[in-house]
Parts: sequence; C-alpha cells; structure tokens
Amino acid sequence: MQAKRALEVAAAGSHSALLIGPPGTGKTMLAARFAGILPPMNDDEALESAAVQSISRGFSIERWKTRPYRAPHHTASGIALVGGGNIPRPGEISLAHHGVLFLDELPEFDRKVLEVLREPLESGSISIARATRHAEFPARFQFIAAMNPCPCGYLGHATGKCRCTPDQIARYQDRISGPLLDRIDMQITVGSLAQDELMRQADGEASDTIALRVERAMARQVTRQKKANNLLTTKEIDLHCKPDAAGEQLLKNAMTRLNWSARAYHRVLKVARTIADLAASEAIGSAHIAEAIQYRRALRER
Repeated sequence: MQAKRALEVAAAGSHSALLIGPPGTGKTMLAARFAGILPPMNDDEALESAAVQSISRGFSIERWKTRPYRAPHHTASGIALVGGGNIPRPGEISLAHHGVLFLDELPEFDRKVLEVLREPLESGSISIARATRHAEFPARFQFIAAMNPCPCGYLGHATGKCRCTPDQIARYQDRISGPLLDRIDMQITVGSLAQDELMRQADGEASDTIALRVERAMARQVTRQKKANNLLTTKEIDLHCKPDAAGEQLLKNAMTRLNWSARAYHRVLKVARTIADLAASEAIGSAHIAEAIQYRRALRER
C-alpha cells in the first residue's frame, strides 16, 4: 500500500524514485505498470519523443502518444546508456525522453555508468562530444530504479533469513554514490508479504483510477506554474512550495537531524507540493511535509 501511494506521488509530480525491497516483492512489476498511471502526452511531448525514436531504430505510428519505457540490463555500457558512436546516436536515457527509464538491480550497474545519470537528471539533456562531432540529445525522462536492501536481498524480509553484517550492507548500499542518491527524489520501501496475505485477494485500485488523480494533480501544476513540480527552480520553489509554520519547523528539524544538503531540502519541498496537489490543497501543511520526509529515509543515512 505504501509503495502504491508513493508511486502515485512520483507520477503526479514527475519525481524520480528508488524502489527498495527483497526479491519477489513486485518491484519490477510496479515499475512496468508505472507508465500506465502517467498523465497523457501532449502534442509537443509526442513530437519530441517520436523525433528521438526516429534517429535510432525508427518510429512506429502505433506508438504515437505512448510514453516510452526503457529498461536496459545492468551490464549495459556507458555508451549504451547515454549514446555515442562515430556518428553520435541517442542512448537509452534519450530513448526514454518523456517516458520511463527503469534500472533494475541498481547497485549492479558499473559505478561510472551510473554517474553519467547525474547531468541529465538535473538538466534534462545529454551532451556527447567526439573528436569531430558534437551532439546534444534531450533526456527528460522519469527515472525509476530498484534494488535489494543488502547483498543477499532479504534484509527486512518476513522470514528473517538475512545474515548480512552491517559492514556488508553498508558496502552494498555504497555502490550508489551519495551525489546520485541525492538527486533521486523518493526512496520507496517495498515490503514482503506473509503467506496468508499472498493467498488473499488484493483490494487494489485500477490503474485508470489512479491515473485520473495523477492527471488532475498535474493539471493543477500546469495551471499554477506551467510545468511539473519536479522542474521547479529554486526561486519557483520559494514561490510555490512554502509550507505553513508547523511544516517549516518539521522540515528544519529533519534537516538538522539527518544532515541533509540544500538539494535534499528542495526536493522534499517539491515532493510535499505534489502531495498537497493530490489532496487539492493550495497550502502545504505539516502532514504533507511529514509524508515527503519519509520518502527520503528508506536507505541508511549517509
């Protein structure tokens, strides 16, 4: 339930997210379904996405206004991810433009490959320079990643069978650099279910129902600021994301206790703004701030 709610928030504000949980808890399934709850593409987004697709393997008209979903394997090279070649061509992050880029088993990717994500996550584009050629491709994608919480994968599992030491867990999680983790808006715990819960019929919502709420929240953002909350600049955050007194105090306490960076502070505010939009609230209250804070604490504090 918490993971479903968190992904709804991520979709509503175009926030990047990291799913953390043991094997078999549905992380990959949730990511594969994620594109189905995103707001519909507008004409400009569809044209940009089609243009990038046409440079690579060609564009099929049947995919018009369908958000791309890219899920490269963890053995993918840096060139496969960002693009390149003698004649520069777009890589996976550009082919996911206006869609979803999903990296499963995130710590298994080469660290140098992961570090190239830092620029496009901030700028929405990627520059490729070669000796005689230079190209810049758009890369405004929704980043979703998944990982196990520890080397064996079973930390926090209902069976309690994890035997990893704290040092092993720390080394495994440290495969993701602090600067990259800082750029991921939300850390979402995907918990395991007990056997009796797995046997019961789930009382879930249809994707169409969630997508409608997401679309309404995005419409509020477009009306207020002409863009998704994730794209707000520092000045726009000060204008549109100011919490009430109780929320501001709660956030200050969290920053002091958790030693967050300025980037983390701004990202929490943007997530809180999205949570308020889903609740059709113009004001950002302490409840919105508290929920946003929880989405940055799934991994141990750096």
